[in-house]
Amino acid sequence: MLHALSFDVEEYFQVANLRGSFDEASWDDVPSRLDVGMNAILGALDRHGAKATFFFLGWIAERHPEWVERCLAGGHEVASHGWRHAFLQDLGKHGLVEDLARAEAAITAAGAPMPRGFRASTFTLTRETWWAVDVLRERGYAYDSSVHPIQHPVYGISDFEPGISRIEVAGGELLEFPVSTLRALGRNWPMGGGGYFRLLPGVVTRAAVRSLERAGRPACLYLHPWEFDPGQPRVKAGLSANFRHYLNLEKTLPRLERLLEEFRFGTMEEVLRASA
Repeated sequence: MLHALSFDVEEYFQVANLRGSFDEASWDDVPSRLDVGMNAILGALDRHGAKATFFFLGWIAERHPEWVERCLAGGHEVASHGWRHAFLQDLGKHGLVEDLARAEAAITAAGAPMPRGFRASTFTLTRETWWAVDVLRERGYAYDSSVHPIQHPVYGISDFEPGISRIEVAGGELLEFPVSTLRALGRNWPMGGGGYFRLLPGVVTRAAVRSLERAGRPACLYLHPWEFDPGQPRVKAGLSANFRHYLNLEKTLPRLERLLEEFRFGTMEEVLRASA
């Protein structure tokens, strides 16, 4: 079975856990470390003949178009992560339209086709921000991967369909491909990537993917380039934020390599087509 692998392309200083330490106005003054993670990721994918979807921030695509070009040259999909990693509830409907337009312009200027997929910052597509679905469809997006069907204090729709689903909207439909969860004890448990990938032992993640595969459901996993950079600067951002951000960074690459050895991975669009 073909599973979906994706990467949210952002700098370490743009993540939600550290946003209190890096004002957006200062981003251009912080030395980039994107090369470290992107080289590690593309190298691993190439070694195992795997493909992936890269959800680029427009801010990144504008300043580092070479990484958009390298992803395309490797046969990977380039999708949108918005312009500046803003939460949907902070953008509002009009703000999202502007944010998407600016990201699309940067991504296409870097040589990629108009993105067909979108992932919101920190999975902030919730019942309260559901208006974003209409915006995405109006702008021509074919799929979204912004719902995390778990219980969480900041994001998530715990009762949402955990697999691929079709959302009916005015003028058509939008495919929703949530990050994977594992159903147990009457609820969905996170296992699809990010901090959960670094927190859970690799054997647990692999067992979860095998369980989804046995059920005939493709997994959707996600990571970030900064998670492949254990040498990144340490920032004091509070005990909880530091734990979530820096935990097991040195284990991300070997755990990904093991996954790539055991399972077949493709882009989000490839998996959606195979599952149609």
